[in-house]
Amino acid sequence: MCGRYLQTADARTLAARFGLAKLGVELSARYNIAPGQAAPVVLLEGGRRLGLQRWGLVPAWAKDARVGLKLINARAETAAEKPAFRGVFQRRRCLVPADGFYEWRRAGKAKVPVRFTRSDGALFAFAGLWDEWSSAEGGTLRTFTILTTEANTLVAPVHDRMPVILPEAAEGLWLDSSAKPHELQELLKPFDAAGMRAADASTRVNSGREDHPGLLVPDEPLQPELL
Repeated sequence: MCGRYLQTADARTLAARFGLAKLGVELSARYNIAPGQAAPVVLLEGGRRLGLQRWGLVPAWAKDARVGLKLINARAETAAEKPAFRGVFQRRRCLVPADGFYEWRRAGKAKVPVRFTRSDGALFAFAGLWDEWSSAEGGTLRTFTILTTEANTLVAPVHDRMPVILPEAAEGLWLDSSAKPHELQELLKPFDAAGMRAADASTRVNSGREDHPGLLVPDEPLQPELL
């Protein structure tokens, strides 16, 4: 799964990287985006547009918005068929900008977050799905989920799943409403491990309330009595 990630670029950087028609939102660097929080996504609505949406998909037909906390990820192997994702897989795909994600390894009794990035440090995009939900009071909520696939050889020692990182050349196809199902499925593969790197981060990442550059600095080595 993917339960935390980073997106530290400002809106203008994202606009240049993803060819956005307009900015639309102001952004601050995020070092620990957690489920239930708002994060930028790239949608195709009269051109590419950047919007802030809540992480955790709430299907349009859901009775309660709290279901979103259970739908932060969608398995790439079954998303096109599962009721919660089938419709949006066909018509509401998005790009989720990021420059890294976290998974956790065990170190004695501690859970140490490991930050995975591209080896060149470049921005990338997760394959995402989004939807719009209306409450009984008439309010609307836009949400998204991140597709996951089997882990590559770099991530596998830490976790058996990883988010789908799209090749830059495939981002347009992922957003294209005329793309065929088999074309989309071909994109949902593990990113090449040779193009990624991993580094320990601070255990303060474990708290969704922590969000600052200091999270990228690993803790001091554990004392023997804690191992």
